[in-house]
Amino acid sequence: MKQFAVIGLGRFGSSVARALARMGHQVLAIDQDEGRVEAIMHEVTQAVQADARDEEALKATGIRNVDVAIVAIGENVEANILVTLMVKEMGIKCVVAKAMNDLHGKVLAKIGADKVVFPERDMGVRLAHTLASANVLEHIDLSPEFSIIEILAPRRICGRTLGQLKLRAEHGISVVAIKRKDGKIIAAPGADDLINEGDILVVIGRNKALERLQED
Repeated sequence: MKQFAVIGLGRFGSSVARALARMGHQVLAIDQDEGRVEAIMHEVTQAVQADARDEEALKATGIRNVDVAIVAIGENVEANILVTLMVKEMGIKCVVAKAMNDLHGKVLAKIGADKVVFPERDMGVRLAHTLASANVLEHIDLSPEFSIIEILAPRRICGRTLGQLKLRAEHGISVVAIKRKDGKIIAAPGADDLINEGDILVVIGRNKALERLQED
């Protein structure tokens, strides 16, 4: 179990804080807005109303004890950069910062953010992939070349086993899970597992290969 601090409880920050808490981690949630703090206080380990730009107020929350600090301030770029710099200088092992655009991301990386995330941009990319293909239910970029997608099994591969399809050997695509229509999930399916109509496949591979798989 890790200790996390989430600074900024807008849509992104509160979503991350709740998800981490549900996973069983200790979460310190910080925001200067009383309403946001009250909305999440019963779902995380500790919720504190504080202006994160005030270094002493930030230290008073106990933030220096966490393993990971997530700077999720989005509406104020100056505050986002300042707080990222402060928590990094406090010696926190891993600092994750939310960026609004590429330039903002470069600044955050230069001042020491260990990981920079672009939630709005990444959500837009996932939505575009989802809308572009009727079969794709979810899309996550792993790198510019590789992705994980959740896809409704194309009709042309239904009724065949993974061994018969040779997806990994011939296309470099790995099926990591199969979700049946009845809700059953087959994790790490083998060569003898059959693809049925209506199955949802969770697959990983190069983007070009995944695009070909989507063809019905």
